Amino acid sequence: MLSKAIISELKHESASTEKILDRLPEEHFSWRPHEKSMSLKRLANHVVELTQWIPVVIKSPSFDFGTEVFPGKNAGTRQELLETLRTCVNEAVAVLENTSDEVLGERWTFKKSGILIVEAPKKVLIRQLALNHIIHHRGQLSVYLRLLNVPVPGLYGPSADEK
Repeated sequence: MLSKAIISELKHESASTEKILDRLPEEHFSWRPHEKSMSLKRLANHVVELTQWIPVVIKSPSFDFGTEVFPGKNAGTRQELLETLRTCVNEAVAVLENTSDEVLGERWTFKKSGILIVEAPKKVLIRQLALNHIIHHRGQLSVYLRLLNVPVPGLYGPSADEK
């Protein structure tokens, strides 16, 4: 079953995300490297909330940002971020465990105020809206850590700080 592979990847990536979240300096939560960048806290919350796309995609045929509200997160501490991530991952895993390959192959649409953004099989959009998106923003968090002189954990092997 494809859902088992997605669960395995989600758990692996979530463990790496926990490593990053565990190093976030709360005293710098309002810091951002550029005026156009998210704050450290907002970016961390965004990484955490992205896992919520998995149940949304599986349970519905579509989502429209113009008429529906995505349940974002606003954890205020490193511990709350970690707990929220674990909760979101557990919810996603629970949904995936009961999802057939047939459902993962169904088309799903993403719109903003009725305008089509993307339409693709659910399995593709789980990867794009959740997994790849998390990896992308987690990479940004690793740069934030480097710029704040916080040792960066190894994610796919040792980092320059872990020899």
